[in-house]
Amino acid sequence: MKIHKQKIEVKSTTQAEFIDITDKVSEVIDNSGVREGQVLIYSPHTSASIIINHNEAMLLQDFMRVLYRIVPINDRYSHDVFELNRSHKSDGRSNGHSHCKSMLLGVSETVPIEKGKMLLTEKQNIFVVELDGTRTRDIIIQVIGI
Repeated sequence: MKIHKQKIEVKSTTQAEFIDITDKVSEVIDNSGVREGQVLIYSPHTSASIIINHNEAMLLQDFMRVLYRIVPINDRYSHDVFELNRSHKSDGRSNGHSHCKSMLLGVSETVPIEKGKMLLTEKQNIFVVELDGTRTRDIIIQVIGI
């Protein structure tokens, strides 16, 4: 059994963004030498998520619209008041909405690997969903198998 772990860096350019990392995950799998097993994609952040869905521009707009309808940016979040009142230096972001969106989406996905390739369909892609950009995020890719 092999376990290969690699960190990839993802940079967002807008406040909220779907960043396709499917090819980067495939590269990590290729480098691991694992032919049969699974890959875990994990975001160690509380305001960025990992999802699997279709990479189609209009659909990504729909996702964004739904997220903002469910968790509006201009609602009152207790976290924002807490951040502004903390005694240590804050980055000044009012990001309670980002944490709530991440809670709904989740921070990891696991995909089976067969013959060295992820078992994704042609309409499935792996995304880092930036909810509090612009930022640089570390994403952990762990490949386990034989």
